[in-house]
Amino acid sequence: MIKSVKWFFVVLVIGSLISLGFSKESIPAEKLKLGDAAPQLMLCDSVQLLDLHDAREGYTLLSFWASYDAASREKNAALAHLADKHSRIKMISVSFDRYVSVFNATVKQDGLLKNDCYVETDGSDSEIFRAYDLERGFKNYLIDSRGIIVAKNVAATELASYLN
Repeated sequence: MIKSVKWFFVVLVIGSLISLGFSKESIPAEKLKLGDAAPQLMLCDSVQLLDLHDAREGYTLLSFWASYDAASREKNAALAHLADKHSRIKMISVSFDRYVSVFNATVKQDGLLKNDCYVETDGSDSEIFRAYDLERGFKNYLIDSRGIIVAKNVAATELASYLN
């Protein structure tokens, strides 16, 4: 009896290993790729007048962040300070903080220009969160004057090379 249980167990383990070898690992595809048109910005379930085509001969840098995400906040502040020095780039900064008071305090603390910053209080439940593929982390998108995505996750040093 014990011998047949051992064989059953061995066959079960081998069968499991074989089935795992044939399983397809699902790798989620990126929603937005370079060369795609940037989706329209809808903040707090209403269309805001955030024109992604406004940078006539330059670029629009669309940066997503939240005060609770230190890396995205730091990257956003560095990009904003660099963008302020260049006329060829317009920055739109979108925070996913749930509370406007936290957003306002963060904008003030980071020294950001209030008129370039917006808050999406619906957070990860918002349409913009899904449209810009932020489920796997906050990103930024560099968009040309035609509204086409030309770069993603741009660092401050990379942004300087696009402007030169």
